[in-house]
Amino acid sequence: MLIETGGVDAVISPTQLDAHVDGLVEQCVLERGLRRVLLVPPDHTRLHSQAGRITARFYRRLADAGVEVAVMPALGTHAPMTPAQCDLLFGRGAIPYDAVRPHRWRDDLITLGELSADEVAHFSDGRYAQPLPVMVNQVLLEGWDLVVSPGQVVPHEVIGLANYTKNLMIGLGGRDLIHRSHFLGAVCGMESAMGRVDTPVRVALDRAFDRFLAPRVEALFVLTVVQDTAEGVVQRGLFAGVGGPDATGGAAFRASGALARAVNVQCVDEPIARCACWLDPEEFHSTWLGNKAVYRTRMAMADGGELLVLAPGVRSFGEDPAIDTLIRRHGYRGTPATLAALETDPDLADNLAAAAHLIHGSSEGRFTVVYCTDPSAGGLPREAVESAGYTWRPLHETMRALGIDAGTPDGARRAADGGPLTFIRNPALGLWSLRSTWELA
Repeated sequence: MLIETGGVDAVISPTQLDAHVDGLVEQCVLERGLRRVLLVPPDHTRLHSQAGRITARFYRRLADAGVEVAVMPALGTHAPMTPAQCDLLFGRGAIPYDAVRPHRWRDDLITLGELSADEVAHFSDGRYAQPLPVMVNQVLLEGWDLVVSPGQVVPHEVIGLANYTKNLMIGLGGRDLIHRSHFLGAVCGMESAMGRVDTPVRVALDRAFDRFLAPRVEALFVLTVVQDTAEGVVQRGLFAGVGGPDATGGAAFRASGALARAVNVQCVDEPIARCACWLDPEEFHSTWLGNKAVYRTRMAMADGGELLVLAPGVRSFGEDPAIDTLIRRHGYRGTPATLAALETDPDLADNLAAAAHLIHGSSEGRFTVVYCTDPSAGGLPREAVESAGYTWRPLHETMRALGIDAGTPDGARRAADGGPLTFIRNPALGLWSLRSTWELA
């Protein structure tokens, strides 16, 4: 492993992070005389990951050394970043906007191979038996001497722990791999996957990377672990390695995954009856992204409980127009309803990631999901929220009734209306679970 530093009580400062990045630039690029480097960070929806700072530091050091360098954010199905979003993630003016290439997940693709239906059935214990075509953006194969993939390892609803090979295979992946891998995660059950290092989707993406991409591309993974604390977001770890599961890249992922499980999983002893999650309007513009509030809390929510999603910036359901239409058409109505819709709607059957999202975004009738938006500021209107299967309440009135704002500390408290409340300031940075459930996993 090139870097393994951090721990549950460690604090990696921005200055220390910069020094580590400088060391990687020297060791992995300049000392080897490499001339062309592609940087593949996440987008602005991973604002707290430190990947923006890492990418900007790589870019400046490499450009100053005369190395040809380009940036292609790992968008997956997300909308391309705007200049303002690039400034938000990388720092104002840190990377020229014309150096940032968009990933078009339905176009610009090259097919590398396929994981067979039998193979997928084997590692999913028979729950999914369809082939996984492996397609990635052709830019990855434009003769780069090195591809650098920075990002945060954190609990994730589809793959268990985000980042590593997912950043390339899904973040720069094609429609079939995105759709089928998401659906694989849904049918295998997200509650058995979240926060785990080894899951069916992780096995699939690691195999796809190792078999089809690693022989063609040298990839350096720079992985962070961050924690949301009472004093703010703190970087706890930095891990870097090259290559697949049996190389230093895989070692870096496993080490970062162990730390993420230690600092990003919050266990509670009793089910949460009422929870409010704040969605930062700079990060979350859709329920496709904002439903992390649902995914990450569901293992802690009480039956019959209430989850309040405080969503000042949520203006749509999907990041992609076609997926937005499908979410509006079918709504978050649970697994049986979604599987039935797949039998009758060929558009949904052709967009399995949307079907997976509908399953993930439902509480399966176990607790109530209340989206609190501000239609006067362009937020999703009441009728749209309710037609998608959620309950709606006005954002500002609800926050006043609860006595909370964006700066309210995390944790259990007594709300202004007298009732109990657990407030989560950033659901994207963790996973909440009943202690008994987590310890049995």
